[in-house]
Amino acid sequence: MEIRKVSKLYLSELQNIKRYSWNTIKSYETDMEDFILYCVNYSRNEIESISEKFIKSYLAHLNEKDLNKKSISRKLAVIRSLFKYSFQRDIIKINPSTDIHNPKTKRELPEVISTEVILSAYREAEKNDEYPELVKVMFELLYGCAIRVSELCGLNREDLDLSGQTLKVLGKGNKNRIVPIGNQSIQIIVNYLAVRGSIKRKEPLIITGTGRRIYPRFVYRIINKYLSIVSDAKKKSPHVLRHSAATHMLDNGADLRAVKEILGHENLSTTQIYTHVSIERLKSTYKKSHPKS
Repeated sequence: MEIRKVSKLYLSELQNIKRYSWNTIKSYETDMEDFILYCVNYSRNEIESISEKFIKSYLAHLNEKDLNKKSISRKLAVIRSLFKYSFQRDIIKINPSTDIHNPKTKRELPEVISTEVILSAYREAEKNDEYPELVKVMFELLYGCAIRVSELCGLNREDLDLSGQTLKVLGKGNKNRIVPIGNQSIQIIVNYLAVRGSIKRKEPLIITGTGRRIYPRFVYRIINKYLSIVSDAKKKSPHVLRHSAATHMLDNGADLRAVKEILGHENLSTTQIYTHVSIERLKSTYKKSHPKS
């Protein structure tokens, strides 16, 4: 069977049966198309004609293009998933990707910003922004509830329970979870709603200044703008707020499994990276302040 046809069947399953998010589907599609173009270039149109050696040649090709190891590992994961699907559906008799290992990478710890930086961003928004309540509510939900940008953009008014102080979030794999909202976050949300005015249950919780639902690029632009003013952190994306929230929770004694549930991680190992961040922060504090350091 043609590899492009198998790819379409697999993407259809991810979308219609496994219910992966649009962003995930798009990412898989892009990585698979890169591999397919490489296969076609070498006349490997049929998936049965692709060997372990050929997949390794593709990885070498990516390495020669100076693609970082994390990106190569991601592309390899997509290739593995495609061949696993093909093997399970009896499209191929042997899975050539089984014994191919990820390139060794140095694990980078997520960057973290302080709550003071976030408060400084609020002050800048109050001084300079036409819609300061909009800026603050985006910061507050991304940090206070530790949600993803896509989750923030997808929120409707019915997902917010002010009396119960919870937020219903639609996460990866179309899975719902309930996230608690702190008192300070509630106040900022209430302030935003007062400015926003009446909202129907099915309407977007947060909208842009022009009245449309917020979208990832808009959120990135606003968060990046204010973090650039108040922070010298290398990364100034919305995801830094989620990293910071997770790290701060663990710094203050939160249970790792509880943090996993709040973040909506599938596996505990994904959440465990934040324990390394907390340990590094402890070491840094020790070195700066302990007389025996």
